[in-house]
Amino acid sequence: MSATQQPEEGAESPFAGDRAPLPPRADLITAAVLFCFGLGVVALCLRMPTFVEQSHTGLTAPGIVPGFHGVVITLLSLLLGLRAIRRGALRDGSGGRALAAGDGRRLFIAAVLGTLYAGFLVGRLPFWLASAVFVFAFTTIFEWEKGPGGRLRRVIEAAAIGLATGIAVMLVFEKVFLVRLP
Repeated sequence: MSATQQPEEGAESPFAGDRAPLPPRADLITAAVLFCFGLGVVALCLRMPTFVEQSHTGLTAPGIVPGFHGVVITLLSLLLGLRAIRRGALRDGSGGRALAAGDGRRLFIAAVLGTLYAGFLVGRLPFWLASAVFVFAFTTIFEWEKGPGGRLRRVIEAAAIGLATGIAVMLVFEKVFLVRLP
């Protein structure tokens, strides 16, 4: 069964809990926003100093990594846009579903958690602990909605995932990239 086919009446979906995809036009709009964001990141990175006069290499420029991410976001947004067009984003009545009632609330919660992480936790806690707390809170909040069945197990899993993420982030940055974290 393809991802666009609906299961027969009474048959369980292989993607239990998944909703129908958003309309292709929503993907096209998302692609346009991400394309502009990616180009903006690349443009700002190109304006950053290169420090070639100090280190004789452009690879030490502070804009290398964000510039790379901007290029990747730009390229992936182009692919998303092409896929949306192929799925009929430019036709009237492009199908799909409208936003579900809880989607705006989930987006708001994710934005608040991200802002608290970047604006409050980072700098006040060691970076690994801030990351662990963020991942734990994010996972717990979004898993809580699944109901009381197995909730304790999901909270314990969220704590393990958060702790593992915090430690992995610290080890990768400090041991592989040789970057001291705050």
